[in-house]
Amino acid sequence: MDTAELRTALRNAGLSQYQAEAYVALLQLGAASATELADACAVPTARIYDVLRDLEAKGYIETYEQDSLHARACDPQSVMEDLQNRAVQLDEAATEIETRWQQPAVDKHMLSIVKRFETVFNRAEEMIRDADGEVQLSVTPEQFEELKPALTTAYENGALVKVSVHCEQATKLDTIADDEYHGVATEVRHRDLPTPFVAIVDRTGACFAPHENSVNQYGVLVDDYTLAYVFHWYFQTALWEVWDVVYTAQTAEPPIVYSDIRHFVQDAEPLLHDGKRIVAHVNGYETGDREPTEFTGEVTDVYHTSVSSPDDTLSFSELAGQVCITVETDEETYSVGGWGAMLEDVEANRITVEAIS
Repeated sequence: MDTAELRTALRNAGLSQYQAEAYVALLQLGAASATELADACAVPTARIYDVLRDLEAKGYIETYEQDSLHARACDPQSVMEDLQNRAVQLDEAATEIETRWQQPAVDKHMLSIVKRFETVFNRAEEMIRDADGEVQLSVTPEQFEELKPALTTAYENGALVKVSVHCEQATKLDTIADDEYHGVATEVRHRDLPTPFVAIVDRTGACFAPHENSVNQYGVLVDDYTLAYVFHWYFQTALWEVWDVVYTAQTAEPPIVYSDIRHFVQDAEPLLHDGKRIVAHVNGYETGDREPTEFTGEVTDVYHTSVSSPDDTLSFSELAGQVCITVETDEETYSVGGWGAMLEDVEANRITVEAIS
């Protein structure tokens, strides 16, 4: 470090320009009168006495009388300790600034806009690892590999894991062996177009970031039931429904698990029209007081506002209006809706078909 850099460092440590000039000059001189020191540095003679008093008060120098006012540098140990403490404090402050910028307190906000994709990705990983209901995820193959440990944990927790895999460029995906998905995902689909990073977890949170070629780079963190529903519809209609299934852990025979009532109705309505009897177990919440509930009964009816004929296979978007089913148990008859249900008795977050006869 040269003399100019040393003066700059001392100014950053709290000395004024004149104080830094005088102290560095005094280190070189060892001891000097006030006038000699003023001649050796850029401090005006009229200011040198005030500068020396200030440096003495800070513990950098000591003054003494010898025909005139003289000064000499103090043992630098205390100065060194002060500078080292400042360095540690500044280093800790830099680390804290980086932490607060990368990891905003999303738990206190329904919606947060962030700058870095890493913030979005890390938040999604945390949410997925804690999931026990449903994970809807849009990722590249590389992101899928990085999230596999968290997805495996969610799968083992009982979550239904739906993954839409896409390339960063509009190119065909390489085939991934089924064993790469086994124990990690419930169902996987491939999309041939670049797609944003999306994660919707347990109906309560969502993470979104545009794909890397987007003009605007930002991230959205959602911690709200209603806002997450908006991302759910985007995922289902744009990233899921129309793309080919490349892996599924589901079987054609019961038990068959559904996390969305609309997918259940797509499969169940033709069976009911054919006179089949469907027994299902429903997990969800009572719409009145949000108390958890579960029951098993026969699905006796489905209702939706689509105008398609009964013989048509309904698309997900055609079921955008009210959709509900009627389930009769030995004790009671329930009307069951899906995410956001208000008119029905129960909002289902999982429907498990136990028997079809």
